[in-house]
Amino acid sequence: MARARGANSIMAAAFETSYGIPPASGYRKLPFVSSALGDEQNLIPNDLLGYGREPQPPSRDIVSNEGDVVVPVDLRNFGYWLKLLLGTPTSVDNSGVFTHTFVSGALALPSMSIEVGMPEVPSYGMNFGVRANSMRIQLQRSGLLNATMSLIAQGETKAASSSAGSPTEAVIERFSQGLGEIKRNGTALGQIVSAELTYSNNLDKVEVIRPDGRIEDADPAMVGVSGTVNVRFADTVLLDQAVAGTACELSFGWAISADKSLLFTLHEVYLPKPKQPISGPGGIQAAFAFQAAEDPTLQKTMTVALENDVSTY
Repeated sequence: MARARGANSIMAAAFETSYGIPPASGYRKLPFVSSALGDEQNLIPNDLLGYGREPQPPSRDIVSNEGDVVVPVDLRNFGYWLKLLLGTPTSVDNSGVFTHTFVSGALALPSMSIEVGMPEVPSYGMNFGVRANSMRIQLQRSGLLNATMSLIAQGETKAASSSAGSPTEAVIERFSQGLGEIKRNGTALGQIVSAELTYSNNLDKVEVIRPDGRIEDADPAMVGVSGTVNVRFADTVLLDQAVAGTACELSFGWAISADKSLLFTLHEVYLPKPKQPISGPGGIQAAFAFQAAEDPTLQKTMTVALENDVSTY
């Protein structure tokens, strides 16, 4: 019997028409770095007395299915994760170059079925009713650019063969950490050592009484957009803004070429006043743990623009 290995694992996903019902077709093969999706059911210790010191059989608890999937931030496949997180984008065709604009705060969000397969065993787990709770991206000077997607699913079914058929596959072109740029009010922001961006739907799990022990759904609650920028203390631009309590626009972007780019824009960002600790003879840094809010004019907190050659998501 062959042993399962991560190198041969396969992830295939498709958007659901009805929540919790895996589609019969339309699956796409998605690249991933790691996955923690899958059903989990704990045991409850037996509390009965009167049968001596030996324990009685435990009872099974509810079924939960939630975990992080780390995915590459790439040119084509990442758009499907953005759709799961933010909803269907507005797509504009400019002579074969498509700009997909995702906006925060959608009232209704799509759900996915995600199959994680280990063909050596064989074992295929179809996770259904998957919604995106949050996304976290870390920015740094070098290294691989990945996003951590925190997902909540309704459940999982196991099978010895794939239900995804022959999923379609897109050419992978990854964005690079070394080509990233952070701007404040449209002007490049210098002295940034590292940063982190987090978007959360703050999903509210609908935990009802059901015979299968699963959740009914997961409803989006208040949007949360936050993060951190770690800055070499060379000027007081951000500090002055923090002291004044005013807002700015922050954008985080990467580009492969003129028509292949990804840009996150936070329209109303507030900064706290941080310390500037001196811990040795080296450079002095300040960490600004920012929070974003809705722009009253634009009536949105965040916009994501993905420019590529994919016609629709």
